[in-house]
Amino acid sequence: MHSNLWIFIWRRKLSFLLVVSGLVLLGLWTWAILIDTPSAQLSAASSSSAEHPQQQDSAGYQQVHIIQKLIAQANRVLRADRLKDNVQQKQQQLGNVRFLRPTQAKKAPLPLSDTYLFEQERLKILEQQQRQRNAGMEELNANAEDERMLSSAERQTQYEHELQRMGVPVVAGIGPDGPRAPAERLVHLDLKGAPPKLSFLKQLLPMLRALGATGLLIEYEDMFPYTGVLQPLAAHNAYKEDELRDFLESAALHGLSVMPLVQTFGHMEFVLKLSGFEQMREMAESPQSICPSQPQSMALLEQMLTQVIELHLQCLGQATPSSAAPTAPIRFTHIHIGCDEVQRMGECSACRQRLRSELFLSHVVSLAHFVRRQWPQLGVVIWDDQLRSMSLSELQHSQVGSYVEPMVWVYASDIYRFIQPQLWDTYAKIFPSAWAASAFKGAFGESLLVPPLQHHLENNIRWLAVIAKEGGRFSKGLRGLALTGWQRYDHFAVLCELLPVGIPSLMASLSTVSKGYFSTNPRDNELLRVLQCVFQPDSRRSGRPWLELHPNAHHSQLFGVCSYPGHLVFKYALRLFDKLAEIGLYLQQTRDQSAWLSNYNVRHNFSSPLRVRELTARTPMLIEELRTMAREAQQLLWEVYDEHTVTEFVEQHIYPTIEALQRQLVSAESLLQRRNWPQRPLPVALKLQEDMGLVTNHLQHQ
Repeated sequence: MHSNLWIFIWRRKLSFLLVVSGLVLLGLWTWAILIDTPSAQLSAASSSSAEHPQQQDSAGYQQVHIIQKLIAQANRVLRADRLKDNVQQKQQQLGNVRFLRPTQAKKAPLPLSDTYLFEQERLKILEQQQRQRNAGMEELNANAEDERMLSSAERQTQYEHELQRMGVPVVAGIGPDGPRAPAERLVHLDLKGAPPKLSFLKQLLPMLRALGATGLLIEYEDMFPYTGVLQPLAAHNAYKEDELRDFLESAALHGLSVMPLVQTFGHMEFVLKLSGFEQMREMAESPQSICPSQPQSMALLEQMLTQVIELHLQCLGQATPSSAAPTAPIRFTHIHIGCDEVQRMGECSACRQRLRSELFLSHVVSLAHFVRRQWPQLGVVIWDDQLRSMSLSELQHSQVGSYVEPMVWVYASDIYRFIQPQLWDTYAKIFPSAWAASAFKGAFGESLLVPPLQHHLENNIRWLAVIAKEGGRFSKGLRGLALTGWQRYDHFAVLCELLPVGIPSLMASLSTVSKGYFSTNPRDNELLRVLQCVFQPDSRRSGRPWLELHPNAHHSQLFGVCSYPGHLVFKYALRLFDKLAEIGLYLQQTRDQSAWLSNYNVRHNFSSPLRVRELTARTPMLIEELRTMAREAQQLLWEVYDEHTVTEFVEQHIYPTIEALQRQLVSAESLLQRRNWPQRPLPVALKLQEDMGLVTNHLQHQ
């Protein structure tokens, strides 16, 4: 009997301890109340001791708070003890049988006082979790409130510091309190020789409009559907007239204007290379520029301009009285006639009789006069580079300012190196208004795979500063900025960066010029939303910024987690770039830096077989990796380009490296075939003697 009593007391030891502890705490609490009551009455009667009640109330509150904490802890221990006893009783009743606890079994209700205490603890935990979730946005809001309280100079300093953290170029005067954005922001589509599918271009239109684009500068070249006598000018994969009209109407639906670009002086290779047009070349051996002194040259150019302008006017509903009204008329106010980089000008027998400046200006004025006479509502735009070397008197005498508007283009960071303030002053005296042109791809290398985003962003930001400074010189100001994206440097050049690969650069620059500055706040910058980037903000000022650009990198890691049209092509291009760099280093090390597979070893067929096998062990695997990437390129690029452009891309970027690896294997196989080697010194190769003019002792004796 006594043993069972002791066992019962031992099992319930925690309960007894808790009861005793509760009684002690209750006594202490009662004693504290009895002590506080007379003190409070005494302090109410005495005005000189007014501060004592507050201190004593505070002490009493702290004691009550401690008691509540102890009671909550005691309830948790009591609940754990009850659960333990229940488990032991069930095990005694069921023996060795074990049951799994139901996943959704309802718990027995606790007493009211216990339930209240547990619920209070749970609410505190939930409140803490909610504070952690809102910490990022609260910090961002606090930072924004701090920025509003700063002065303009302090905001600019803080803004420039944040730009430096992000790797975005800092340009003095460009910021939230800086000049306004250009009125017009055109996006250049270079279609020559590598036309994207119009279905893909239509997916870009809402993105361009959302980031602030106002129009498109479309350079067709041989992609325009020329007809009649000009039909040979169109490439075999040129756009069809109906699908082009549908694309132009889609641009109008998104509120984008259209400025077609037709080359009419230089860069005429797509026309003058053809049989039947070669007689209009400036020089017989070069189809680069047309001869302005031949009458048939002007007739050809007028026909080209007429077909391009009439198609666009049909989309506007103004081509002919009988033309059907389009569903969405396009905004068509200007025609760009090119006239940049005119090579070998004034060298034929007919042109040699006139000055180069006179030849150029008279040709431009004649073309502009033709356009203004036929379509007086259209303005004419030309590239400005051929005007830079001309004097003020030459420009004034030609009256070119009454016919055209120059588009000043510079793609470098130092714009004033190419367009000095004196030249701006000259332009302002000749032309009432002008345009500017930056670049988002196709400006820093003829065959690049990925555009250097940081360089292009700096070029666009510096143009914002130049437009703000020089726009006031012109009576009608600078109309706007065109962001160019070249696909080839000329008709005969290979591909440079593809359009999908240049989209991050385009969107970053476009959002910047549309706001007038680069927005460092991810809430205000539309870039993340338009590109559908997965981004977790780090609200700490010392944390990592949401965009990080570096001088030696082509991109930011941010764009690797975005889902815009063409993002798979962009990510593929980054992987291909890294793989080609890896293989290029591998070939350089095995060919130029190793001592067993150099050109000397191959030329004399003299090397160590063991070393040759070791150096070429990875070559077959690398060849297979490139073949896999070539097949992947075909699958990904098919969504954007036709088979001709896909094949050209693979042949340009992947196949040469495969050939280099295969040549290495052939050389290695030749070295491995040999089983006997000659004594040193090795004989000098006969071809080397002939090419270098080397004379050996053997030849001297002869």
